[in-house]
Amino acid sequence: MTHQVVGYIRISSTSQNTARQLQGLKLDKEFVDIMSGNTTDRKGLADCIEYVRQGDQLVVDSIDRLARNLRDLQELVEKIIAKGVSVKFIKENLTFNSNKDPMANLTLQMMGAFAEFERSMIRARQREGIEAARAAGRPMGRPCKTTPELVEKARKYIEKGESIKRTAYLLNVSRKTIYNVLGEHAKKPKWEFS
Repeated sequence: MTHQVVGYIRISSTSQNTARQLQGLKLDKEFVDIMSGNTTDRKGLADCIEYVRQGDQLVVDSIDRLARNLRDLQELVEKIIAKGVSVKFIKENLTFNSNKDPMANLTLQMMGAFAEFERSMIRARQREGIEAARAAGRPMGRPCKTTPELVEKARKYIEKGESIKRTAYLLNVSRKTIYNVLGEHAKKPKWEFS
């Protein structure tokens, strides 16, 4: 039986690049998820765990790519090594397998705890930044799409008899935006759902 080197890559958004993870490694198979690591309910991860067989090695760029908290990390690593598969984290230069090595287990717990701590610190700094921006009166969230031109175009479409849905489509905005910009001028028909 041929043993395989299987790669697992996770990025949080499509604007990130998968190429920088596991760069230069020869992999027999690769699984990718484009979503937050806050959940272990990821299709690529589930397919990866189902795919690997005894003797294979699962390679992950770093601990935080597999899990964001210690409990999830331990459960995933234990689930994978229970299949006879070793797990290697490149950045941390750590490998875990079915050999009951207490030092490896301690290292995993410590690294997982550090990754979880780092993530909570990032969240705390992010919250502080948002609060400071609000206190300084800086606008938060997405910029408003409403312009005087948009309001005028929306009114013209509605006056011509176009529906709210069609007007929103023509102006490339949501129906809620049309209702907001037209206010009382846009009566919502009973049959039209948001």
